[in-house]
Amino acid sequence: MSVSAPTREDLTLAEGLLDQVSALRRATRACDGRPPVFSTLSPSQLELLRLVRRSPGISVTEAARILAVAPNTVSTLVRALSLRRVLVRAVDAADRRVARLDLTPEMRRSATAWRDRRAALVAGAIARLDPAQTARLGAALPALAAVAQGLEPRDVAE
Repeated sequence: MSVSAPTREDLTLAEGLLDQVSALRRATRACDGRPPVFSTLSPSQLELLRLVRRSPGISVTEAARILAVAPNTVSTLVRALSLRRVLVRAVDAADRRVARLDLTPEMRRSATAWRDRRAALVAGAIARLDPAQTARLGAALPALAAVAQGLEPRDVAE
């Protein structure tokens, strides 16, 4: 299957989507800034923590694949986060060569509370939409997921 070049309309839609996703993230941060425990972490560290929160027990290799980075990059992040007592690395019971990742209990509570507060903020804004807008937003989620899945590292211009 060949992929055609994006049309001007595709590019306009892509720019609008990126603009609105950025605006949503900025607005959420403005309403509920980053908690102190997360304020000194890099964006890459936060991304790994979000992934581990959603997938406790994930391996370094699986995390690298999902984050589209080299396994040694994840290992470096894990080492730094383990030293800060944010992340726990445990040996897999079935294969001692595999490291399984999880958040410390305190970090899991903090990350979950932060996620819940942000979700409540966005849910409050959604509740103020008219029913047709809410329905369109819900209907757009599968398309947004497909766009995210369609973004592969090889698709990024050098």
